[in-house]
This record gives sequence, structure tokens and C-alpha cells, in this order.
Amino acid sequence: MAVPKAAFLDGAGKSSKELSLEAGVFGVEVKPHLLHEAVRAELNARRAGTQSAKSRGLVAGGRAKPWRQKGTGRARAGTIRAPQFTGGGAAFPPTPRSYEVKVNKKAYRSALRGALSAHAGDGTLAVVDGSAFDEPSTKKAVSFLEAWGKERPLVLVANADEAALVKSFRNVERVVIVPPSELEVAAILWARSLLVSEGALESVQKRAGS
Repeated sequence: MAVPKAAFLDGAGKSSKELSLEAGVFGVEVKPHLLHEAVRAELNARRAGTQSAKSRGLVAGGRAKPWRQKGTGRARAGTIRAPQFTGGGAAFPPTPRSYEVKVNKKAYRSALRGALSAHAGDGTLAVVDGSAFDEPSTKKAVSFLEAWGKERPLVLVANADEAALVKSFRNVERVVIVPPSELEVAAILWARSLLVSEGALESVQKRAGS
């Protein structure tokens, strides 16, 4: 199997050389079912699950029987807080719940490797020299992306201490910046292109490693 490679880009967005990537992370088989499980778990984890409504037992009032049982011609009723009355409780009301879906760590890492491998295989993955951005410049970041020529949305993986790199890209439209520790499968699949700083590459490989 050929060793996966990625372009190493300088501050101008030009490829000066190609870097060999770890085959066990960027050159594995893409398994769609694992990608689906991982993305579903990530998106479910974002849900607050705080929706709630009151049932007839929780609504205030309605303790007295509204009318007598027989002889009125109306249907019998025990409380005006039943669901059919205005101001009554909800029938089968939603209650707070967790939407968390468990995914085994081994399966999740396999999905992460598959998502990274998909970008590496499509040529939409590159490594950027973070030291080339010695001061924040959004204009330089835009020129960088134009020179690279890949589609957006783009995810940039960079360390927190690479402040100039992060500040240069954070105001660029349709660019999302994440640290290696927070890189998710959903973000990788959402992105049309993936940019990893040279300093963050080792952390990404460690996070996705088996």
C-alpha cells in the first residue's frame, strides 16, 4: 500500500514539498457505517435534552369536579386540568432526557481515521507551516487559501499556542478552527478541505491512533 502524503504549504499557500503521513491514520479503509455511528453520537451529544411540559398532574388547579357526574348532558369530567380543556396539562408531555449514544472508543477512533483518510485520499488535506504566520493577518490567510485552491468550508486544526495562525484564519468566511483535542468526525466530514498545522499533526495522529 502506498504511503499517504500531504502537501506541505508555506505562508503563501504554495507547496514546497510533500510530507509522508502515518499510514495507520491517513491510509486506512473508510467504513461508512462507523462514520455514521460516530457522527450520530457527536450530534446527539450536542442536544440539550431540556424540553419539558406539564402533565395533568402537574398543572395547578382543577381539584374540584367541574360538574356532577350525571344529568347535565355533557361528558363526565373529573378535572378541568385534563388535556382536552384550555389550560389543562399536555397528554404524553416531553420530559428532560439524555440523547447520548454510546460508541466504543475503538470504533470511534476507526471512524476518525477513516474520515482523515478520505481527505488524504482525495487530496483535500494539507499541512501548513504555522511558523510562517509570525503575526495575525486575515488578508494573508485569504491569499493563502486562494493560492491553495481548495474548496471551503475548511477546518483548520491548530494548537492554542499558534496564536498568529489561529487569529489569521478565525475571521475568514467558512473556516472553522479546532484544537486537536476537540477534532470530531462530523467536522471532518462537513469540511470540503482540511488543513493541519505542522505543530498539531502529531497530536492529530495520536488522537486517531489505534
